[in-house]
Amino acid sequence: MLQRFGGCVALKASHRSFYLHAKHRHPFMAPPTIHFCLALHNHQPVGNFDDVIQSAFEASYRPFLESFSRRQSLAISLHTSGPLMVWLEKNQPAYLDQLRELVRKGRVEIIGGAFCEPILTMIPSRDRQGQIRCFSEWLAKRFGLPPRGMWIPERVWEASLVSDIADAGIEYTILDDYHFRCAGLGEDQLHGNYVTEDQGRTLRVLPGSEPLRYLIPFREPGETIDTLRELARRHPGTTVVFADDGEKFGSWPDTWNHVYQEGWLERFFDALESNADWLICTTVGQALSESLPEGNICLPAASYREMTEWALPVEAQRRYERLTHEMESDERWPRLKPFLRAGFWRNFRDKYPETREMYARMMHVSERLQNAVDALGESPLLDEARDHLYRSQCNCAWWHGAFGGVYLPHLRNAVFHHLIAADEFLDEAEGEKDAASIEAADFNFDLSAEARMANRQLIAWFSPARGGHLYELDVRAIRHNLLATMDRRPESYHDKVREGASSGAASTSSIHDRVVFKQAGLDRQLIYDAHPRKSLVDHFWPVDGQVSDIVSGTVGEMGDFVTGVFDSRIRRSANRNQLLMTRTGLVDGVSFKLTKGVSLAARSNALEIACLIEGLPAGRVFRYGMEFNFAGMPAGCEDRYFHNGDGQVLKQLGQVLDLRNRSSLSLADEWLGLDAKLSWDRAAGLVAFPIAAVSQSEGGFELVHQSVAVIPNWQIQGDANGRWSVKLELRLATRGAGGTVPAATASVSARDTQTV
Repeated sequence: MLQRFGGCVALKASHRSFYLHAKHRHPFMAPPTIHFCLALHNHQPVGNFDDVIQSAFEASYRPFLESFSRRQSLAISLHTSGPLMVWLEKNQPAYLDQLRELVRKGRVEIIGGAFCEPILTMIPSRDRQGQIRCFSEWLAKRFGLPPRGMWIPERVWEASLVSDIADAGIEYTILDDYHFRCAGLGEDQLHGNYVTEDQGRTLRVLPGSEPLRYLIPFREPGETIDTLRELARRHPGTTVVFADDGEKFGSWPDTWNHVYQEGWLERFFDALESNADWLICTTVGQALSESLPEGNICLPAASYREMTEWALPVEAQRRYERLTHEMESDERWPRLKPFLRAGFWRNFRDKYPETREMYARMMHVSERLQNAVDALGESPLLDEARDHLYRSQCNCAWWHGAFGGVYLPHLRNAVFHHLIAADEFLDEAEGEKDAASIEAADFNFDLSAEARMANRQLIAWFSPARGGHLYELDVRAIRHNLLATMDRRPESYHDKVREGASSGAASTSSIHDRVVFKQAGLDRQLIYDAHPRKSLVDHFWPVDGQVSDIVSGTVGEMGDFVTGVFDSRIRRSANRNQLLMTRTGLVDGVSFKLTKGVSLAARSNALEIACLIEGLPAGRVFRYGMEFNFAGMPAGCEDRYFHNGDGQVLKQLGQVLDLRNRSSLSLADEWLGLDAKLSWDRAAGLVAFPIAAVSQSEGGFELVHQSVAVIPNWQIQGDANGRWSVKLELRLATRGAGGTVPAATASVSARDTQTV
């Protein structure tokens, strides 16, 4: 009845009708067995640290495969993401050789996917198909077989994905049973496989079991066996899938000791083997080859249940949590729960504007690449640009839940690193010279025009309609965005921080249930920003305002310029471009006109900024500050520091500065190879302080450095014409790019610096 096809067992077409008859018309004839598919997902994001990946390899990937390889009767399906595969090929090729041998023996089925693990609904159709095909080709070359199935990153699903996935050569995928519940299926229908369709393309989809996700590996193996036995009794011959992170087996907090030292994994494998008379451990592909679909289904937009909750706005998330807790004791809850829906994944772009910034930048590069291909045809330079584009689409920095996600600076930095690199290769392919350019368009899809100013050293992005801010500043020599910042904002889990809760759990628990504080005093660090932490942010404060209030975020704004709408116009010339942004607003009831002009010359590594305030009333003094932020220059390291221009260290970047009568400040990051000098032509007071957010990660709650705010500020008074002006310059020197990063020397006198 069975024959081999492409390395997988397939039913002969002549026997399919008999199987359907036996399964669906005479269920009493089906054997009391069940097909159990263990489908693991191993992933490390683009930009993660080598030592973190190595630790996961030692704690999870290697010991799991070694233990599994000794169990000759068991088979699994395994998805290893492209970024992790590339790392393994470079650093642990013997592991991949061992995996290839298990594939050859039919014990491991390799599941494919999109190469760099993007959220598929966030990238254009051309990039979806390109990423899937690219990874399938890589896997076929390395393991000898093309993948039949694919992993959907974070199981973020929309029906329009079906046609792209099918056109990329994929036969099946695994989603959560939550997706199927959202389509109206009951508990007794969350097994087997179904067919879904879009534009005439079909795809087989299997529900992964949420109950098993919470049992494995946190509860004793016997509970999993009991669950599977009951499913076999009710639905003999069906397939049930456990699909979840492989890092649960050793890398998640507290799991290494539980899974390996205390023998959970060996007991689990023992249980599977001792029940082999009715529990058939097989691959997903094998199970599909020996079964027919339960029927057709249309699945709504969804992800796994927890992800949909995290996507809700904070206040809605709090109401959702309160409602579910209140209803859990209600006898009607089991009947109501299947119809309760949470959020939509795309809402992360609105919940976190930083995600929208990455998304808009990625879309710009993707469109530019496609235009270049259409105009020039394929080339090695465009292949390089595409590779960097795909890497930038890795999903981990684009959302936030029980993991650090968008709050992790090194992941955001990696996204922009690859986007800047893609621009570099596109410039080279298109023959761009050293000319300066400036353009205005709706780059971030908000129906307002942004401005892009560029030369071969810098790319600067401005949002006139949102405070006239400089919201991205790319230093091209080191492929770094100095404004990959993150605002401090409320999160629903901050309630737990305030309560000072502690897990107190002696046993291993799921990441979703952990309450652990990695630092003391986090409740005192819950500061929320009233404006985006970008640059060219215009503040008007009380003349007698305290620096401590500025640092704590409690200072009162007297004006409406911080996020107000500026009019803008562009001035172009052959060697120099300028963006002018103007707003007439109110400060303490007085109408001012503020104009900011930003210029960039063709061969310059500096932004020149001119600020003019008009309409100042005679005899009145105001306090004006222009805020700059510097991201990706982390605190707490000796080689990242403030200095006075000649290498004399003022303080480390994680400390507070309160200086008087200053005309400049420099920030150095020797590891990054960057020295940023901000100078101005009027003596000013200067406040600089770190921006750090309390976030949640798999290890617990922690304080994460996001950026350094630098705010020169002046006591301003109008001249005879009611005018006041200042000129500033932001010069960015890089090692090996015409600049020098100074080595640290002795600190300056204590008289020149104060600590708040």
